[in-house]
Amino acid sequence: MATAGKVIKCKAAVAWEPNKPLVIEEIEVAPPQKNEIRIKVAASGMCHSDLYYLFEAKNSAGFPIVLGHEGAGVVESVGPGVTEFKPGDKVIPLGAYRCGECRLCKNPETNMCEKCWSNIESAQMSSSDTRFSCRGKPVLQFVGTSTFSEYTVLNQIAVTKIHPDARLDRVCLFACSFCTGYGAAVNTAKVQPGSVCAVFGMGAVGLAAVMGCKSAGASRIIAVDINEEKFEKAKIFGATDFVNPKAHQKPISEVLIEMTNGGVDYSLECVGDVTVMRSALESVVKGWGVAVIVGWNNVEDVSTRPVQLIAGRTLKGSMFGGYIGKESIPKLVLDHMAGRLNLDEFVTHTVKMDKINDVVELMKKGKCIRAIINISK
Repeated sequence: MATAGKVIKCKAAVAWEPNKPLVIEEIEVAPPQKNEIRIKVAASGMCHSDLYYLFEAKNSAGFPIVLGHEGAGVVESVGPGVTEFKPGDKVIPLGAYRCGECRLCKNPETNMCEKCWSNIESAQMSSSDTRFSCRGKPVLQFVGTSTFSEYTVLNQIAVTKIHPDARLDRVCLFACSFCTGYGAAVNTAKVQPGSVCAVFGMGAVGLAAVMGCKSAGASRIIAVDINEEKFEKAKIFGATDFVNPKAHQKPISEVLIEMTNGGVDYSLECVGDVTVMRSALESVVKGWGVAVIVGWNNVEDVSTRPVQLIAGRTLKGSMFGGYIGKESIPKLVLDHMAGRLNLDEFVTHTVKMDKINDVVELMKKGKCIRAIINISK
């Protein structure tokens, strides 16, 4: 392509500092270096993790930064050593990637990697090495991806190639929300047929978890959220019962225990709130109940009484739903294209990048499930 090997000037939504609106800026995107590829981003969802970093992470050292990690696009050019990709390939960037060489990558029990940002810079959620600059200053890349930019550069290990006919403004959801929630149910919790589940938080991740529970054969799926407007959508995804914690005088764990004759078999916390994490654990049945932490939080401690675990409950976490993205996402894309995985129900808003702060406000107010931002349109 004509731009190969050259610096590209393009539009991006830059977060200059915490707790401030994103600013549409012209940034410079350097050419890909060894083992890197440069991607023209077509579409991106906005995830709660983006908002978490902007408003809650309290890490001023991690700015300026371009957020966004739930994107899809087309390869613009490749750097030396890249053989897996070529210009024109449709791809999905991976915020959770694997080097394939470290101790974690060689263990089939995990999808984690010692070289991934989550192990190296979990507080900053970015590497100091970046291909972005603006106004003469380096701009960080969020979880190594930064899909709120018309172009981005990633190491080839953090990209997966997908079917050339895939609809990018839908399959971008496989980069985070869908896999995170759905996989937490089927891969991490390993929900069994006939079981009773509770899912805390009916955002996109929580709804995907509901879908996962249904796919696994759960007989009863309890949707828990303080926003009752989301219950109708949860019903579409497979929820059978609906509970608003604010409608009860007692703790939500006690409510669920009474509803299920001792507690649910599986609970999935999809909020990122440590109080909700405790409730999720204390809602599962003694002896075999499994609670899975899905929501991201790295600034607060979660606590419970040891007897909750001594009684036989299990508390575990799930990163990216246990999926190995490079292998799993192309298959999930094919399932979507075949009609087996419906992504349309997740999308409640579609906007251009210049309206990105409107999406921030919608999410803060709980007024959308997933907004798709058309980045390069």
